[in-house]
Amino acid sequence: MIRVLVVEDQRALAGALEIAIDAQPDLHCVGAAGTVEDAVSLVRIHRPDVVLMDIHLPDVDGIEGTRRIKASHPDVRVLILTGDARPDLFAAAAAVGASGFLAKDSKFPDILKVIRAPVEKNILMVEGDPLRALLKERSAAPHAGRENRVGLTPRELEVLRLMGEGLDPRAIAGRLVVSLHTARGHVKNVMMKLGAHSQLEAVVLATRTGLLPGPRKPG
Repeated sequence: MIRVLVVEDQRALAGALEIAIDAQPDLHCVGAAGTVEDAVSLVRIHRPDVVLMDIHLPDVDGIEGTRRIKASHPDVRVLILTGDARPDLFAAAAAVGASGFLAKDSKFPDILKVIRAPVEKNILMVEGDPLRALLKERSAAPHAGRENRVGLTPRELEVLRLMGEGLDPRAIAGRLVVSLHTARGHVKNVMMKLGAHSQLEAVVLATRTGLLPGPRKPG
């Protein structure tokens, strides 16, 4: 049974999420909080496995909320609920330990899929069309003329590109036809060279430095 806490100040959405979660045989919603202060208290009482964290809350934002929860309960997975598809927000939340991002208008099956995702450290999880659009459709190689200052090998650059497509180590292993152990090693090396704490942060940092292209503008 996966125990979930909802942190969302819009009561209608919070209630809908509670109902959808509790309707699943393998999920249980331990409660809902409308502020970070309440969320920290409920995490301490109920010890959830997953926290769905709104980014805009009345006391402090969800990034600070994620930092506080991860500081006291590092094993809790925090999934950010947001309508802002912004690399700087991704980077800030990833840096304090967020495990993934969900668009606020994501369909319930997509939200449930991310909640149920295998618990594996540093996996990039992004759901919702506005958020996926920011990270998918990367070019097959880094920008022409950009210097690879961090010293990534050709294979690590290829792995970075696949990380930019939102693939986790298991999917990367399948795409490259290598063992999961080898794929995890490449991902770990990429993150280490970029100075990132998660796959998500690695992708954002690589985008900022030009190792990966930014999102394509419409038209």
